Amino acid sequence: MLGKYHPHGDMAVYDTMVRMAQDFSQRYELIDGYGNFGSVDGDAPAAMRYTEARLAKLSMELLRDLEKETVDFGPNFDETLTEPTVLPARFPNLLVNGSAGIAVGMATNIPPHNLAETIDATVRLIDDPELSAKQLMRTVRGPDFPTGGIIMGKSGIAAAYETGRGSIKVRGVATIEEMGGGKHRIIISELPYQVNKARLVKGIAELVQAKKLTEISDLRDESDRKGMRVVVELKRDAIPQVALNKLYKHTQLETSFGVNMLALVDGMPRTLPLPEMLRHYIEHQRVVVVRRTKYELARAEARAHILEGLLIALNNIDAVIATIKASQTVDEARDALTKKFALTEIQAQAILDMRLQRLTGLEREKIEAEHAELMKRIAELKAILADEKRVYAIVKDELLEVKRRHADKRRTQISASDHEIEVEDLIAEEDMVVTITHAGYVKRLPVTTYRQQKRGGRGIAGLNLKEDDFVEHLFISSTHDYVLFFSNKGKVYRLKVYELPLGSRHSRGQAIVNVLPFEGGEQIASVVATRTFSEDQHLILATKGGMVKKTKASAYDTSRRDGIIALTLREDDELIGAKTTSGSDDIIMVSAEGQSIRFAETDCRPMGRTAMGVKGIRLRKGDEVLGMDVVLPETDLFVVTEGGYGKRTPLDQYPRQRRGGSGVKTIRTVEKKGRLAGVKIVRENHELLLISQEGIVIRTSAEDISSMSRNTQGVRVMNVKDKDKVVAVARVVIGSKKKKASKAEEELEGELDIEA
Repeated sequence: MLGKYHPHGDMAVYDTMVRMAQDFSQRYELIDGYGNFGSVDGDAPAAMRYTEARLAKLSMELLRDLEKETVDFGPNFDETLTEPTVLPARFPNLLVNGSAGIAVGMATNIPPHNLAETIDATVRLIDDPELSAKQLMRTVRGPDFPTGGIIMGKSGIAAAYETGRGSIKVRGVATIEEMGGGKHRIIISELPYQVNKARLVKGIAELVQAKKLTEISDLRDESDRKGMRVVVELKRDAIPQVALNKLYKHTQLETSFGVNMLALVDGMPRTLPLPEMLRHYIEHQRVVVVRRTKYELARAEARAHILEGLLIALNNIDAVIATIKASQTVDEARDALTKKFALTEIQAQAILDMRLQRLTGLEREKIEAEHAELMKRIAELKAILADEKRVYAIVKDELLEVKRRHADKRRTQISASDHEIEVEDLIAEEDMVVTITHAGYVKRLPVTTYRQQKRGGRGIAGLNLKEDDFVEHLFISSTHDYVLFFSNKGKVYRLKVYELPLGSRHSRGQAIVNVLPFEGGEQIASVVATRTFSEDQHLILATKGGMVKKTKASAYDTSRRDGIIALTLREDDELIGAKTTSGSDDIIMVSAEGQSIRFAETDCRPMGRTAMGVKGIRLRKGDEVLGMDVVLPETDLFVVTEGGYGKRTPLDQYPRQRRGGSGVKTIRTVEKKGRLAGVKIVRENHELLLISQEGIVIRTSAEDISSMSRNTQGVRVMNVKDKDKVVAVARVVIGSKKKKASKAEEELEGELDIEA
C-alpha cells in the first residue's frame, strides 16, 4: 500500500507514524505503538522492523463512514487509484491534535486542544452560530499541550482565537521543596510543549558553568516510567524564587508558542479565528451527515425495491414458476417476468436468484418484516434530509458520543497572570544601605553588614574614603524600590535600587557620574525611595533658602534617564530635601542653627512639577535649612550635632505654626558640640545608623538615646575622633508593628526602614 499512496519513501511515512504514536507529541495518539517510539529526551525511535503499530481507537472516529461516500475521492499520485481528499473526521482533529507545517510562502502552527472542551464549543456554536471568540473562550479555555505546562496569561490566547494569530507564553511546572539544613531544591515535573528534556538539562548545566546561574549546587534527572522529575538543588544562601525566575528567563523552562491558525478552505489557505474554524468544521460535518444519509437512503431504497419484487413473486409463486419453466434461457425468463408481472430487470433478476427455501412461510414473514422495517427507515432518512435541524442534531449527538468515549481531563494549566520575567524578578528582594559621598561615589550593600551596638560605641569602618571626602547621603531601601535622586540644581533622576553598584563594606563605590547623567556642578541633594507613584501621594520639596513646594508624586513617574525638572530655583538657592506625604500631614523644617518650624501640609497648595514653591521658614542671616521631615503621631524628633551629641524630643513639644515663620528652638547649640548634622523622626523601636565624615558607622537603638525637652544640649550618641564629625543619619525599624500604621507612615517608613 505504501507504494500506491505515498511516493516519498518508507522513512517519511515511518517518521510520521512514529510522531502519531508519541504521547509527548500528540495530545491524543492516533497510532497505538508497541516498541521504542522515541522519548522526550530526543532519543530516536527504533528501526521499523523492531516496532509494531495499529490504529488507535480514536483514529477510527476519523475514518468512520468513509465507505459511505461521505467525502470526495481523488486520484493518487500516479492516477492508478483514488484516495479521499479529506477524512470524515467525527471530531475536529485539526484543533484537538493541532498541526504544524511549512509551504512556499506560508506556514501553519495550530496548538493542540482538549477534546472535551473542543467538542463542547462546537456544540455551543451549533446551537448559537453567532457566538464570538470571547464567548467560546468560556468553554475552550486555551490550548491543552500533551506535556502539560502552564500558559501564562490569556491575552495571547484571546488574540489567537480572535484573529487566528497570537503568541502564547508557556512555562514548565516547577515546585520548590525544602531540604535539610536550610537548603532548597526545585523540582521540574512538566515541560513546555516540544521542549527537549535532555537539552534543557544540558543548557542549565552550561549556564551554571558560565556563572549565570550561581544559585545551583547540583543538577540531576530522576525521570522514570512514573513521570518526569528533574531536580535542581540550590545553595544554602540562594533565594529559591529568584533561582526559579532565572530558570524561566534563561532556559527553555519558559517558551513562547506562536499560533498561526492557517488551514485550507476549499483549496485556499486562510487564517481562521476560532469561531470560523469551528464553523467550517460544522459545515463539513453537515455535508458528511447529509451524504451518508443519502447513501443509506439509496441503499435502503434499492433493497426495498428488490424486496417488493420478491413479495410479488411470492404472491404469484405458481405463475412465476410456470413462466420460468417455460423459458429456454435466463434472459428469456427475465424478460418474461418483467412483462408479465410489471417488474424491473433488477427485481426479475432477484427472483431468478432466489433460493427455493425462501418459499417457506417463515422466510416469507422475514421478507415482509424486512420490507416494513426498510420502509420506516426510508421515511426516517427522508425526514432527516428534509429537516436541517435534524442534521445538526445528529452532528451534535455523534460529537457528544465521541466525547463520552474518549474525553479526558485538561493537562495544561492556565494562569491569569501574563507577568513578564523582568530583570527585577531575577534580583532577590532585600534591604540595602545606600551611601553617596560628597566626592560623588555611590554604592549599596546589605543592611545586615552592620551589627547592632550600644550607645556610645566606636562603630565599624563603613567605607574607605579619599582624603577630604565624606558621606553626604545614606538611606535604606529594598532592592525593588524606585529611587528618586533630587539634585541641588532642582532636577530629579529615577533608578531602581538594584541598578546601583553593589560594593563591599570597605569600598568607596562607583562614581555617580557613571550612574546618573549629571551636568556640570550638579550634585545629589536628596534621595527618596518609594515602591509606587500613587495619585494620593505627594512630594514635599525644601530648599536651603527655606522654600517648600508640594507636588503629586505621579508627576515624577518618568523613565527618562536624562532626568526632569523637579522645581524651579532662585539663582542663589539649592534643593536640600524631598519627602513623600499623604496630602494631609504636618511638616517640620530644621535649620543648622537649631531653629525649627512645624506647619500643616495643607498650608502648601499643590503645584506643578516645575513651580518654585512658597516660603516654609524665615531664616536668620548665615543660617540655612538642614533638614525637613514629615511629622508622624507618637514620634520624637531626633537631632544630632557634628560632635556626636544628640537627643530625642517628643514632637508634641513643637507647636503647629503658620508656614513662613521663624519657628522655635529645637536644641541649644554650643561651639564645642557643633551645629546640627542630622535630623530624623523616630520611635523607640527604631534603630539609628550614624556615619561620620571619615566613614565610621554606628548602629544604635533610639530607646538608648535620652528623651529631652527642646532647649537642651543632648547626650553623647557617637564618640567621634578629633577632626572627625557626624555628617549623616538614617533610621531603621525593628520588631513587628503592633498596630496598622497610617498610609503616610507606611510610605515614609518604606523609604528608609527595614523590618527584622
